[in-house]
Amino acid sequence: MSINIWHPFTQHGLGEPIPEIARAEAAALYQADGTKIIDAISSWWVQTHGHCHPRIVSAIQEQSTRLDQMIFAGWTHEPARELAAGLSDFLPESLEHIFFSDSGSTAVEVALKMALGYWHNRRESRQKILVMEHSYHGDTIGAMSVGARGVFNQAYAPLLFDVGTIGFPEAGAEQATLDQLETFCKDSENPPAALIVEPLILGAGGMKIYGPEILAQMAAICRDHDVLFIADEVMTGWGRTGTVFACEQAGVEPDILCMAKGLTGGVIPLAVTAATDPIYQAHYSENRAQMFFHSSSFTANPIACAAANANLAIWRDEPVQQRIDAIIASHLAFSDRLKQKSNVSGLRQCGTILAFEIDDGAGDYMSSLGPQLLAFFRDHKILLRPLGNTIYIMPPYCISSVELDAVYAVIEEAIDHFRDC
Repeated sequence: MSINIWHPFTQHGLGEPIPEIARAEAAALYQADGTKIIDAISSWWVQTHGHCHPRIVSAIQEQSTRLDQMIFAGWTHEPARELAAGLSDFLPESLEHIFFSDSGSTAVEVALKMALGYWHNRRESRQKILVMEHSYHGDTIGAMSVGARGVFNQAYAPLLFDVGTIGFPEAGAEQATLDQLETFCKDSENPPAALIVEPLILGAGGMKIYGPEILAQMAAICRDHDVLFIADEVMTGWGRTGTVFACEQAGVEPDILCMAKGLTGGVIPLAVTAATDPIYQAHYSENRAQMFFHSSSFTANPIACAAANANLAIWRDEPVQQRIDAIIASHLAFSDRLKQKSNVSGLRQCGTILAFEIDDGAGDYMSSLGPQLLAFFRDHKILLRPLGNTIYIMPPYCISSVELDAVYAVIEEAIDHFRDC
């Protein structure tokens, strides 16, 4: 019997090629024959400092010889304690407690359970979760429930719980979103437990962008009505939007913040859900039935924590912000070139993320243009993975100007190619 690999978000029935990568370094992937592929989406949004960063690799190697894995329920270890202390330099002071898990989806699951547990332990009946239209928070059941409904999860609809949905704050119609949120929060018969949002930019929902002033107003409405505010910074955190966390740009301190992906520099899985003291205190009791019932086998894995500590050191010691600012400046210059393209629309930027649509008349994730674009970029040795007809760039911060220019050139070639088809 042969065992075949089942790849994520891959329709094997189409028979599309699946290239094999042998090694990686900085912003490049290499095939066995030495062919270089520029990683323009940080290997699905996780790589921040680039592949195989020496400091992170060294930390993993060193930790693996001392303590590789141990139970974290009722036990602890130095890499986790160091990480908790280090995160205090990056998180708002109000987020005093962190809970470890192992992926963005589980960080969101933890956040939802914290929010519901908070109200349950306070003997207040609040079960409704509010979400934003087009959002995506992961592929586990709870995370899917608070994400957009559609082709992604229609087969699993019987498993998903009901939520209250506010519209995406489209430019010029932001007040409608705020009014919807206010209406939900004022519902005295069914008061919401929490609102969860991707701050400033939606990822898989199409790289849709809204302003920090709207984020701040949503947080204020929640605060005024005693509704918990959950910031899913799994993708937006660790510099993607131009600041370490997107919430900083709005002056927002969420009740709960989720992080993963860039937490370890994108090298090894680890996630954190940070919470305020009131949320922790709602679970703090001599009654064992009020404890927070969540864990996984690899909670706070020591090797992953060591990688995260190396990531924090890179942020402290290296000119990471300057690298981010250089990408932002390059994207702005490239945007000016794209404005001249007749088949480009929706040009937008948020920090190191640049996105736009190639007009194809369909305009959604299932656009037939998506696979064609993917193949075009693959053939031109660029790792870009369009969301339907939406092209976006999200490179690691170490990408060189030469590599970034090469990415831009291939994108322009693709725009012209599909305009003339």
